[in-house]
Amino acid sequence: MKLILNRILIPILIFSVFMFAYLKYFERKGIYYPTKEIEFTPIDAGLKYEDVFFNTDDGLKLNGWFIPAEDPRGTLLFCHGNAGNISHRIEIIKVFNKLNLNVFIFDYRGYGRSQGSPAEEGLYRDAQAAYKYVVSRKNINKGAIVIYGKSIGANVAIDLASNVTVAALISESGFSSSYDMGRELFPYLPVKWIISIKYDALTKIKNITIPKLIIHSQDDEIVPFKLGKKLFEAAPQPKEFYQMQGGHNDAFFMAMEEYSSKIDNFLSKLR
Repeated sequence: MKLILNRILIPILIFSVFMFAYLKYFERKGIYYPTKEIEFTPIDAGLKYEDVFFNTDDGLKLNGWFIPAEDPRGTLLFCHGNAGNISHRIEIIKVFNKLNLNVFIFDYRGYGRSQGSPAEEGLYRDAQAAYKYVVSRKNINKGAIVIYGKSIGANVAIDLASNVTVAALISESGFSSSYDMGRELFPYLPVKWIISIKYDALTKIKNITIPKLIIHSQDDEIVPFKLGKKLFEAAPQPKEFYQMQGGHNDAFFMAMEEYSSKIDNFLSKLR
């Protein structure tokens, strides 16, 4: 009997240890995919810009771009996703610029020319530093700042919007929490007890009372659509939901005109 139990329990134990180690490795290495090389600049899209360096409260120097609009209706603070760097967001920057928005996009620590290494609390600090930089500028309307975030950047944007004063929040392809994402990826494992990062946007969005536009594609293969809907349902009014079609990274390109129109309509309601 003891031999039989050992034959059953030992493989289970080995498997459990292996999965625990894998999840911890995934948590450290499988979330952030920064690249250092700046491949494009706004000039490549015919846009003027300022190359900016600013500091975080823990002493790191971050890099960003300020792209001015000719007749700005507001300023968009752009929190990008978990891969690449600011140079891979030129197309969507063009859309926001055509909507008469100044755009300030920045690289998190460890991305592009920004110092440091990415981590959850670090990304929150970086967004706070970017906000402080934006409000320090003399040439913007501080009452018309809109925070935008895509993918993991949406969770960063939600954290920022829960701590500062802005006009509106746009969350695209965000997820309710790392715990919920973990359950989707590893449904049979106790991820709540293994994963230490939180990215708990669900709790934070419940207290954000500014106008919110939640965007998510029903075909998103990376962040499940239901997690975006979960965020929307938890958010208090005023709020809007824009349901797209297409993959996590190509939905925007499939519906660029409609996407632009939806954001334009949302912004036109702000006072």
